[in-house]
Amino acid sequence: MLKYKTPQRVFRIGNVYVGGQPGENPTLLVGSIFYHGQKLLKNEKTGEIDKEEAEALIKLQEEFSDKTGNPCMIDLVGSTKEAMIRLLTFVSDITETPILIDSPSPEVRIAGLKYAVEVGLISRVIYNSLTLASKSEELEAIKESGIESAILLTYKTGLMKSEDRVKVIKELLPRAEQAGISKPLVDTFVIDIPSLSMACRAMLDIKREFGFPCGCGAHNAISTWSGFERRMGTQAVKPCITAINTTPVALGADFILYGPIEDCKYVFPAIYAINTSYKYLQKAMETIEF
Repeated sequence: MLKYKTPQRVFRIGNVYVGGQPGENPTLLVGSIFYHGQKLLKNEKTGEIDKEEAEALIKLQEEFSDKTGNPCMIDLVGSTKEAMIRLLTFVSDITETPILIDSPSPEVRIAGLKYAVEVGLISRVIYNSLTLASKSEELEAIKESGIESAILLTYKTGLMKSEDRVKVIKELLPRAEQAGISKPLVDTFVIDIPSLSMACRAMLDIKREFGFPCGCGAHNAISTWSGFERRMGTQAVKPCITAINTTPVALGADFILYGPIEDCKYVFPAIYAINTSYKYLQKAMETIEF
């Protein structure tokens, strides 16, 4: 087990703690809901959903969180302002779990942010995400909202190496701090199989240099792999997504955006097994300083 010489930051967001030395806190697991193509999403533009099914999935994730001790959050995806507000209202009414405000559109994310301020949710929401492409209007809206936590995505077009991700975070961190973000969660970005190993290496380097909580959306390595299911068979998809999600955890990731919330029943037990095994190394004080 790695032990960083650099002091590692631990952040409290809502009722969840994330970060620290590997093994200090259980891995935070974040499931996505209301994403494009999800069956329970009846109307993507208006945010009309199958409420019964959505609540069942949110409660299922919480059930596995209780069983394993791995804290959880909800990555709430909204495609329009109307949908974002409607879905935020629904989710915040049925759970105390912290919520990531996520959308392909900055305008929709900002609308969600403003609504969270209006209804008193700002202390348990995370902005997903800030990149080097984030414009001044977005940063200003974040500052005005008073939100403390955001996902900092180390993505930049054309940059793939782990060292490039470190360079991006060096440039992005000051911008986030100026916008009032005091609890950054660094996502070293995975978009395919080759980027997974680079993301894991960057995670180690960023934790060593800055001490901030790091993780990634490892599931993208499989979900974006064209032809994988056709070649390997349907039965191979869930085991491989689970394995891919555990890879960064074995290297000490603080959080994982594990993909569709439906996969909680596979991912939580697998990551719990790794966390449990590492507890014994921690007790034995068998660590490698990094």
